[in-house]
Amino acid sequence: MTANALAAAQSGPHAQALDALGDATRRAVFERLADRPSAVVDLAAALPVSRPAVSQHLKVLKEAGLVRDVRVGTRRVYSLDPAGLEGLRDYLDRFWNTALASFKVRVETEVPPPKVERDNDKKRRSAP
Repeated sequence: MTANALAAAQSGPHAQALDALGDATRRAVFERLADRPSAVVDLAAALPVSRPAVSQHLKVLKEAGLVRDVRVGTRRVYSLDPAGLEGLRDYLDRFWNTALASFKVRVETEVPPPKVERDNDKKRRSAP
């Protein structure tokens, strides 16, 4: 990998999102928010971490553009941010599309293996 390619892979919105999801607890918070929007207290009740810890994880996810929040009374309700997810998906789709294109080229250019004759085929042809 060239220095430019490495720098590109380590920068940009996708890099921050991937870094944020690199932590198992943040991924658990993220996955719970994929199920339904939730307040910190609800997330903390379902996870083995404190409310302040959940708040810190949400802050990182929000800075990475993966979650957003709205004030509902005295609570903040967090949900996944479609715009942030779209950027991450675009980044990952690039690899998926490249892999599919490579597979297509391989399949279309691969020479089929030679047909192997079985003993039964030889016997039938040589029978009187």
